[in-house]
Parts: sequence; structure tokens; C-alpha cells
Amino acid sequence: MSHLKAPRHTPGALRKAFLAMSGDPRNFPGASGSHTCFQDAVRTLNTLQTNANYLEMVKRKRGDPQTQLEAMKLYLARSGLQVEDLDQLNIIHITGTKGKGSTCAFTERILRSYGLKTGFFSSPHLVQVRERIRINGQPISSELFTKHFWRLYHRLEETKDDSSCVSMPGYFRFLTLMAFHVFLQEKVDLAVLEVGIGGAYDCTNIIRKPVVCGITSLGIDHTGLLGDTMEKIAWQKGGIFKSGVPAFTVLQPDEPLAVLRDRAQQISCPLYLCPPLQALEEGGPPLTLGLEGEHQRSNAALALQVARCWLQQKGYQDAGELKASRPSLPGQLPLAPVFQPTPRMQQGLRHTEWPGRTQLLRRGPLTWYLDGAHTTSSMQACVRWFRQALHRCERPDSGSEVRVLLFNSTGDRDSAALLKLLQPCQFDYAIFCPNLAEMASTDNADQQNFTVTLDQVLLRCLAHQQHWSRLHEEQVSPDPWSTPSQEQDGPASLLLAPHPPHTHSASSLVFSCISHALQWITQGRDPLFQPPSPPRGLLAHPVADSGAMVLQEAAAIHVLVTGSLHLVGGVLKLLEPSLSQ
Repeated sequence: MSHLKAPRHTPGALRKAFLAMSGDPRNFPGASGSHTCFQDAVRTLNTLQTNANYLEMVKRKRGDPQTQLEAMKLYLARSGLQVEDLDQLNIIHITGTKGKGSTCAFTERILRSYGLKTGFFSSPHLVQVRERIRINGQPISSELFTKHFWRLYHRLEETKDDSSCVSMPGYFRFLTLMAFHVFLQEKVDLAVLEVGIGGAYDCTNIIRKPVVCGITSLGIDHTGLLGDTMEKIAWQKGGIFKSGVPAFTVLQPDEPLAVLRDRAQQISCPLYLCPPLQALEEGGPPLTLGLEGEHQRSNAALALQVARCWLQQKGYQDAGELKASRPSLPGQLPLAPVFQPTPRMQQGLRHTEWPGRTQLLRRGPLTWYLDGAHTTSSMQACVRWFRQALHRCERPDSGSEVRVLLFNSTGDRDSAALLKLLQPCQFDYAIFCPNLAEMASTDNADQQNFTVTLDQVLLRCLAHQQHWSRLHEEQVSPDPWSTPSQEQDGPASLLLAPHPPHTHSASSLVFSCISHALQWITQGRDPLFQPPSPPRGLLAHPVADSGAMVLQEAAAIHVLVTGSLHLVGGVLKLLEPSLSQ
């Protein structure tokens, strides 16, 4: 990237301006050897974010992506490591469009059940940035994060070339480098790496010899970076394949699957198609998953194959007894083995936790449904899960039920398409807000984001509200989730229990931050979320005023939070204060 001319507002300029206000990190206590405040480390890390104006310029003038990978290798060398050093991490590399984080979580938990010490690098974080780097399933401590942050930061500062345009790595690159250092220092037995964006040119792809790779379900996302067709996106994802390194994928549409197959063949990568989870359950007990939602079965099937392959590659005997193999069809990918999951594999699947994905929180009369779905395919899965969960829940003996949508969408995603998929859920209220936990974020460094401006995010929320109102006015498209041949109370139906329309069924509101939105939704009825009195004027709107009375009197309130993992993270930060400690 050194051939790009830096504009006036480069990341370096932003960083200098920030340090002028908050103090040079070399003056922090951490620079002289003692432990500085974790929040100081996070604030300094945030200065490595790319500001909104510069990000737009880079998108327009993006150079050779291979150059970016070479730059990452130089950063690694400046940090004191060589690419060969990463071979000893015994890496499992996972990419995909939807479910890659859940697949990583399943895989990590399965292998931890074998007594292995695991490292796990993921993104984005929900509440605290240290969630991105985990040891044995737990985010590294604030002390460990702070120690490794300053050690890496100062090493990179000391070796930077001021004549270069980009002398410090960006936010995600820095955290990737830091994860490598942490995992090596902590002597993990293996590291599960989740790709950030794409695969081929993602900065995690500097690794040479992973033990095994996996690709989850593909869909349309990050089109500005990866391409606007499934085939282009599949090409990018297949970039993590390595010669001679086994790779696995789940069932994909024919065209992108063919791209993955060709990518693998070109470099002699053995690529296998995972049989469905049902095939692994035959002849044994049904597998219990720690994550809800039918779509998690595909992620679990991939995780089992990846984990078993890793165990076999490392010489473990207890890796599941083979069942009768299924022949592959000519011209298609060979099928991965059908095997009996071991008790330790079953335990790992059962105990997997991955917050913010098909997560339920029951709090008094409120039930929170949290899922960071942000593509059309993942939103379809989210809606199925939400409707199934509503279908299972007990109806109150008396009083009304209210359904609330809390939504935001960012980047180049098609928010209108996402909202259309949500419309048949029959929400009484649709609430839109930016991914800001609170308006004053000075004490909330983990949630700071310099890549967008406040004006941009508020205008985006107003656009979401307009999309929602337009969809309600049209009301011409049939419900894509209903099946005419099934009765509403049939066992296979995903239809909701009868929900009589209310006069306020089309109501929508925009709030300036998540905290204000939650204050209005909860009306003081969530036993753990008890913020100070709402700001003056928060309810100075007819819809907000009348809706408050409905929410205060409802016997049950069902709140779906979706559209963005960052939104889900902000909600969790406020609903579960312990996550911030």
C-alpha cells in the first residue's frame, strides 16, 4: 500500500490528533514497564481505525490486494516473528459468509473437550475487544491484553519507517498480529482462526501451513470488496486453500461450489463435501447443540469434520469410528467420511456457547432474541429461528403480547431486502438506532468506531425507517414464510400463534443510541436493566407516548435484535453489565 499517497486525513493524522488529546502512549505507565489501564490500550488501538473519509478513498483507489498481504508479512517481521513461526500454532482456518464464527466456536469447544489448550481468534467483538482473542474459550484477561498490546505497539513504533505512508498496521491487522503473539506466548496446542473478510487477501491468510481449512455457507456480503456474485465471492473464500492441506465445505449452490472445486484442484488441495448432520446421527443418539436454530446443524456438521481431521492429522486415535462410506457422484466433490461422533465430540457440541447468535435472554415479562444476522441468507435463518422460538413459548394466561424489532444495518448491505424478510414477523413496533451503546462514549472505548460519522449513521437509521414504512404501506407481497398446504396449527408449521392486528402495528421510531431505545422498550420492566431516568424529551412523540402505555401493560414483550453484530453487542453490553467487567 506504500504507493498510495496519503490524504490530509490519513489514519496517521487521525492517530496524531487523538494522541494530542489523550497523551502519547509512550508516556503511559505501560511504556515504563508497569500495567497501564486496559482502557488506555483500547483507546490507542482505536486510533488505528481508518476514519470514514480515508476509508472511502481507499475503496475507490484500492491497489493490488496481493500487496496488502505482503505488507502484513512485513508487519509480522517487524513484530519479531516470521511466517514460519506460525506453523507451530497448528492452525484451523475457517471462512464463509454465514456461520463461520459459530463453526469456529463448535470446533474450538470440541477440541477443548479432548483436553487440548485452544486459541481462538474471531471478529467482531460484541462488548469488549479482548473477546477476539480467547484461550480455552475465555477472552484473555484485561491484564494480558494490556501487556501484549503495549509490547507489540512499542515494537512496531520502534521499527516504523516515517517515509512510508502506512507505518503502523490498521486495527484488524494489529489484532491479528497480537493474536499470533498471544497464542505463541501462551503455548496453545492449536489455534482456530476466523477469517475477517473474504479469504484470499485477508490478513489471516499469511499463514503457510494450516492443519485443516473449512468454508461455511456462502452468500452475498461485502460486495464492494469481494464482488457482486456468488462465484466471485467463492473465488475469494477459496483463497485460503493450501496445497496438500485438507479442506471441507458444506453444500453450496452449484456455481460457487464449482468455483471452490476448481480453486482446490488448481493447487492440489483435497476438498471434501460434508454430509449432513443427520448422516452422522444415524445409528446413534440425536446430537444436542449448544446453539439454537436449524441452520446451526450445518455449522456443526462442518465443525465435526474439521475437528476430526485435525485430530487425525495430529495422531489422535479417538476420532470417531467410520460408518459405511457413501460414494461420491462423478464430477462432484468427494464426500467427507460418515463417522460416529465420539462422546467428547458430543460433549463439545452440547456445551458450545457463542453469544449474540440465536441467543435468548428471558428477563421478567421481556424475552430478548439476539442474532447478528446481516445478510439475506442469515436473516432468513434468523427469522425461522425467531418464529420457531415464538411458536414454542408459552402464551400468557391473560394480557397482551407485544413484538418489537430493534434493527440496524451498516456498510453496503441491502437493508431494504433484510427488512422485507422481517416484515412477516408481525411486529407491533420497529425501532431503529445506530450501533452506539450510549451517546457519550468517552468511557466506552471498546464500542468506539471512527470509520463512520454520526451524521451518516443517523441518516442510515432514518432510511431504514422509511423502508419499513414503505413496506407496510405496500402490503402486497405474500408471506414467504408460510406454506399454504399446512394448517396453521400443524406440527411442521412455522406460523406464529394468532396475533390480532393492533392499531399501532405499523409504528416505528428512531432513537439516537441503543440505551435510549432500550429505555423506551423496557419501560423499567427489565429487572437487570435499570438506567437513570430517560433524557428529557425522549417520549415527546405521539407514537412513543402511546407505545409506552402498551408496553407498560403488556403481559409479554418479545424483542428481536438483529441486522448487525455491533448492534447486538451494544445491547448485550447494556443488558449484561458483567460482560464489561
